[in-house]
Amino acid sequence: MTHTPVSPVKAITLLGSTGSIGTQTLDIVQSHPDQFRLVGIAARRNVELLAQQVRQFRPEIVAICDQSRLADLKAAIADLDPQPQILAGEAGVAEVARYGDAEAVVTGIVGCAGLLPTLAAIEAGKDIALANKETLIAGGPVVLPLVEKHGVKLLPADSEHSAIFQCLQGVPSGGLRRILLTASGGAFRDWPVEKLPQVTVADALKHPNWSMGQKITVDSATLMNKGLEVIEAHYLFGVDYDHIDIVIHPQSIIHSLIELQDTSMLAQLGWPDMRLPLLYALSWPDRIYTDWEPLDLVKAGNLTFREPDHAKYPCMELAYAAGRCGGTMTAVLNAANEQAVSLFLEEKVRFLDIPKLIEQVCDRHRADCVVTPTLADILQVDAWARQAVQAASQTLKTPVVLSTP
Repeated sequence: MTHTPVSPVKAITLLGSTGSIGTQTLDIVQSHPDQFRLVGIAARRNVELLAQQVRQFRPEIVAICDQSRLADLKAAIADLDPQPQILAGEAGVAEVARYGDAEAVVTGIVGCAGLLPTLAAIEAGKDIALANKETLIAGGPVVLPLVEKHGVKLLPADSEHSAIFQCLQGVPSGGLRRILLTASGGAFRDWPVEKLPQVTVADALKHPNWSMGQKITVDSATLMNKGLEVIEAHYLFGVDYDHIDIVIHPQSIIHSLIELQDTSMLAQLGWPDMRLPLLYALSWPDRIYTDWEPLDLVKAGNLTFREPDHAKYPCMELAYAAGRCGGTMTAVLNAANEQAVSLFLEEKVRFLDIPKLIEQVCDRHRADCVVTPTLADILQVDAWARQAVQAASQTLKTPVVLSTP
């Protein structure tokens, strides 16, 4: 059976090319040259891998966010002919995002650093394959009006929101009643709460199902990733927080579900593989044939569910509270989490200090929360929250001894 292209070759740009999302996106481009063409590419600081990618895919423009690595990047691809346009710094990444004839931009940059280049791409009329949840969590009040103004599509490229988006295809307006986000439970889903004070960085990075970057793997261990996804689902699908729930699903086969007004439920299933939501975001509304391993329900075995343990995962409630507060509070939550996770990965705070630091900083911001923020407001509170977490971490009284003997 032959499989012909369903549409002309789509020109895409990739931000965050050397991370987990980026490398899997490039795997899709490599596997489907009749469907996708890479126009631009940007990465944070991994010159060696970025240079390999430039050699293989020959983009027209490339940027490295870390300006100190610009000379290294130029040297690594000096023999290429023709040479791509080579840029550096945050401005360079934003220039890649808005460049040329790319129809869609995959935003795989981790954290709030993805916000400004995403805005640049939207203003240039590019559709967004959103793999960076922090863009909406921090910048939703600014991003969504801009999406509407420029008439671009904002398509979710992470597994949970892609699942919801896929389930919503064909659902009439007003038909959605509730969203149910599934969570693997992360590295500590089977640990007793009493054992969490002894958690090491190595423990937190042992995700049972998914292969992801360090930051999101820690977020999965705290379940903050699911709290952030609740906020993102609110912005993406316009559902209020009382109608977005979380359920632990250890097998990570059902990637999320929707409940309709008549109580029917629809789910999207598949092996834990980030390429599938990425491919759907890039190919929507089409479906592209792949030779990936199909889901075998017998092989998958039992699919089980349980309530999340709120004592084990306090970050969930912090996210719901920030979402209900709205405005700049979600930007503060996101920045505080990023900074607290960074300190944990550097072994400067304990695992259980992460929610304590986030809660402390969000409480401090409550009186200053801006309900309808500008981009300047969001960037200001983002910087403030990071500094506030850094300062609060210095006052923690328990000594930090995290390294495994």
